[in-house]
Amino acid sequence: MINDLLHETEKPFLACNNLVKIYRVASQEVVALQGLNLSVSKGEMMALIGPSGVGKSTLLNVIGGLDIPSAGNVQVAGWDLLRMTERERVIYKRQVVGFVWQQPARNLLHYLSARENVELPMEYNGIDASSRKKRALTLLDMVGVAARAEFFPDRLSGGEQQRVAIALALVKGPALILADEPTGQLDSLSGESNITL
Repeated sequence: MINDLLHETEKPFLACNNLVKIYRVASQEVVALQGLNLSVSKGEMMALIGPSGVGKSTLLNVIGGLDIPSAGNVQVAGWDLLRMTERERVIYKRQVVGFVWQQPARNLLHYLSARENVELPMEYNGIDASSRKKRALTLLDMVGVAARAEFFPDRLSGGEQQRVAIALALVKGPALILADEPTGQLDSLSGESNITL
């Protein structure tokens, strides 16, 4: 019993073992990840750095459940990403992971206001309209764009769009947030500011 408890506390929050991802491009195979091993503890923050084409985005896509690896093992918060059904994959992406993409336009729906974008995941999860609005406005205030809550993305600067995207990633209280250069569109002072939930 004690040994089981010790092994349970030793389990990493995120673990990749011998991870391989091969893409087929026309008639060629491109190896994006080759035997990657990675272990991240709960609460740990990690940055991936390296030149373009080394597999950073591929790794984020695999960990986020957007892409299925070719071989190896990936476990996040007790979820086995190689053995999930399609329904489990949807639940995983909806409840466990928050995404912030590098391109602001990829994060937001252009026909919804900033507030409506942040509210949308809560609507899918059956949260009532009043609670959705309150939570969305709280998060938009935390990232410094509450005054722009009713603006559509085309009326927001790139940095403001990215702030809304950060609020959107945080709205469901995900266990894991994956971000691809989330402060790239922000000025240096904003990029260095802390967001506390």
